[in-house]
Amino acid sequence: MFKKVLIANRGEIAVRILRACRAMEIATVAVYSTADRGALHVRLADESVCIGPPSPLESYLNIPAIVSAALAFGADAVHPGYGFLSENGDFAEACQRSGLTFIGPRVRNIRLMGDKPRARRIMERAGVPVLSGTSSGTTDVKEAQAVAAQIGFPILIKAAGGGGGRGLRVVQNQQELSTLFAVAQEEGENAFGNGTLYVEKYLERARHIEFQIVGDQHRNVIHLGERECSIQRRYQKLIEEAPSPALTKRLRERMGAVAVKAARAVGYTNVGTIEFLLDPQGHFYFIEMNTRVQVEHPVTEMMTGIDVVQAGIRSAGGEPLPWRQKDIRFSGHAIECRVVAEDPITMLPSPGTIRTYHPPGGMGVRVEAGVMENSTVPVYYDSLVAKVIVSAQTRDEAVQRMRAALAEYRIEGIKTNIPLHQRILRDRDFLAGKLHTRYLDTFLARSNNGATRPSQRLPSNPSEVSSKEV
Repeated sequence: MFKKVLIANRGEIAVRILRACRAMEIATVAVYSTADRGALHVRLADESVCIGPPSPLESYLNIPAIVSAALAFGADAVHPGYGFLSENGDFAEACQRSGLTFIGPRVRNIRLMGDKPRARRIMERAGVPVLSGTSSGTTDVKEAQAVAAQIGFPILIKAAGGGGGRGLRVVQNQQELSTLFAVAQEEGENAFGNGTLYVEKYLERARHIEFQIVGDQHRNVIHLGERECSIQRRYQKLIEEAPSPALTKRLRERMGAVAVKAARAVGYTNVGTIEFLLDPQGHFYFIEMNTRVQVEHPVTEMMTGIDVVQAGIRSAGGEPLPWRQKDIRFSGHAIECRVVAEDPITMLPSPGTIRTYHPPGGMGVRVEAGVMENSTVPVYYDSLVAKVIVSAQTRDEAVQRMRAALAEYRIEGIKTNIPLHQRILRDRDFLAGKLHTRYLDTFLARSNNGATRPSQRLPSNPSEVSSKEV
C-alpha cells in the first residue's frame, strides 16, 4: 500500500480523501493556491505546498506543478478527487510516466469514457441501452439538424469532451437549434478545449439514476446500488438519495446488472459511476460514465457501510475487491443535501468569510465540509461549502432527520442555499417521491407563484438571517 499520497484538489473532497488516508495510516500532502493558504485541508494534512496563484489554470489545473510537488515531497501516489484534473487523461498519464500511481482508473478508461460519442458507441456494442442520437461528434450544425429531424424534438446538444452541465443545451424546435448549437459549441471550447458536440433525444420528465461501480485490477466489478439524482439546477445535482423512490427490486437488479456490464465493457478498474435516465414507463438509457469518485458518494456509504474512497485507494494499490455482488447489503434510506455559498433567492454566488460555523450532529447525521469558523470562501472556485448526509430506517424518517439537521446548521457571514433545501424538504411532490430532472424548475415556479402552501414554508434559519446583516 502507499506510504504517502498527494491530494490534487481542495475543499471538502480534499478533506474527505485526507481522512480516508489517515484511517489507512497513509501520510498526506495537500496542495493549495495562494487563495487557499489557510484552508481546512491545508491545516489538516501532514504536509502542504503552494502550487500557484488563485487562478485554477495556474494552480489546481497546473499539471507540471502538481507532479513536481508530488515528486519533491516523496509521494508515491496522487488522488485527484472530483473536478479539476480528475478525468484528465493527460494528467493520469503524466503521473504514471513520473512513477506516481494515479488513484483512479486506467488512462484508457478515462479517455474512452471522456469521449462521449465514443462512449455511446461502446455501450451500444455492449448491449447497453442508449438514447437515440448521433454516433459521433460533430461541429456542423447541419448534421445536428438532420439528426433532430430524424429523432424529433426536443433534443439535447452536448459537449463531446466534458460534462457538469457545460456545453449542454435543450433545444425545443428547429428555430432554436442554430443559436443554441453555437452557444454550446463556444462553451465546450472554453471549458474543455473542444467544440465538438453530439445530439441525443431529450426526455421531458425522466429521472436521473446513477449506480456506484467499484472495480479492481483483477477483472472484478460490482455495483453498490443506485442513487436518485433528479433534483438538479442547471444540470448540477442539489439533493441525492438512496434508494430511489422509483425503483422496484426487479428494476434495481436489472439496472445494476447493466451498470456492471457497462463497466466490464471498458475493463474498468476503480470507483466510478454509471449514469442513466429512467423514463416514466420504466425504460432506462445510458447517459455517461464518470471515471472518478462522485460528490454524492457518502449516500452509498451510509447505505452499505463501505468506504468508497478507501475502496478506490486500495484498488489503485492493486488489491482485489474483498466483496462479491452477493455480499453487498443495503440498509435504510440516505439523503444528501449540498450546501453551497449562494443567495437562496437569487441563487447568485456568495463568497466571503465564515464568521460562525456550527455543523449539526446526532444519530445518523454526517457532515462533509471543507470549511470551519473564519474560513474564506473564495470567488475563484466551485461554491460547494459542505454536504449534509443523513440516514434512517425509512425515507420519511430520513427527511425528518435532514430537516432537523439543517435547522441546526449555523453558517454566518455568507449566504447559503440551506433555506432552499428546507423548502424542498416540505414540498408535496418531493415528499411523494414525484421527481424528475426538471423538478426544481417546476418547484420554483410553483413557489414563486404562491403555489407552495404557507404551512409548507419554513421560517428563515439563522444563516439566512445573519447573511442579511452582512
